[in-house]
Amino acid sequence: MRALVSRFAVVIAVGAALVLVAQNRPGVGASKKKAPPAATSVKSALDKATLEAYVRHLFLWGSPVKIEVRDPKPAPFPGFLEVQVHASAGGAVQDEVFYVSKDGQKMLRGQVYDVKDNPFRQDLDKLKTEFQPSLGTPGAPVVVVMFSDFECPFCKEEAKMLRQNLLSAYPKEVRLYFKDFPLDQIHPWARTAAIAGRCIFRQNPAAFWDFYDWAFEHQAEITPQNVKEKLVQYVSSKGSQIEPLQFGRCLETRATLAEVEKNIDEAKALQINSIPTLFINGRRLVGNHGWSVIRQAIDYEIDYQKTARNAGEQACCELKIPSPLNP
Repeated sequence: MRALVSRFAVVIAVGAALVLVAQNRPGVGASKKKAPPAATSVKSALDKATLEAYVRHLFLWGSPVKIEVRDPKPAPFPGFLEVQVHASAGGAVQDEVFYVSKDGQKMLRGQVYDVKDNPFRQDLDKLKTEFQPSLGTPGAPVVVVMFSDFECPFCKEEAKMLRQNLLSAYPKEVRLYFKDFPLDQIHPWARTAAIAGRCIFRQNPAAFWDFYDWAFEHQAEITPQNVKEKLVQYVSSKGSQIEPLQFGRCLETRATLAEVEKNIDEAKALQINSIPTLFINGRRLVGNHGWSVIRQAIDYEIDYQKTARNAGEQACCELKIPSPLNP
């Protein structure tokens, strides 16, 4: 009996030793330990390169489009940051605003409205009408701001329509302002005409509107080669309304170029990409709309401003005396 127990103990000891040897051999016994998964980088819209690549894909913007992703700043609502993306190609520009979650994983694209204020406040604050050609009643409840180009055929149609209808329909309720936005890439003489218009406005503000009518009416006759000759002929025909020598000096020295460029900068800040573009108390109308559409928008604003009083000349676009205190 003792011998049997001894032999059994030896078997157990040998078996344990074999198991121990097997466990120490590579690839045998216990399963291999799995390597920890490789760390994956998490994309963030707060990374400028990541956001640029995303936006290029979103808008199908190729390499000719230059993109500037600006630094994040606080959003107008909690939990997000505001990131502006500026794109440019040639003379065209486009600005987009994204609201990015603070972890960089989600984005919103759109416009934020304050229900306590005019829905067009952002554009109203950018529209500057001081020292611009105007028609209509000061203090009117509705302000129409027109961005136009004397060489643009669609602008010609809208210009004629507004002159024929606006003041006859609204002798006291509307004030119209004209602002230049010459598209140099496709309209080679429009900037020269804009400079000329400003020269005339400097001399005699009332004479600007006769020039406005003439320039659009004779649009087909004007070319880059004869534009200055045509302008001089026009001024010579106006008698005492415009002093020809003063006008000639103004045109040759491009004395009003800065005024035109200021309007162009304003149009870009408003992200105007096509003309004509109208703002009716800040409401944007792009393209050549018929008189019925414009009249409907004006009628609505006249009625709305009776109680809202958050647009029109009493709430925006005021005229200011030039002073360092009035930027």
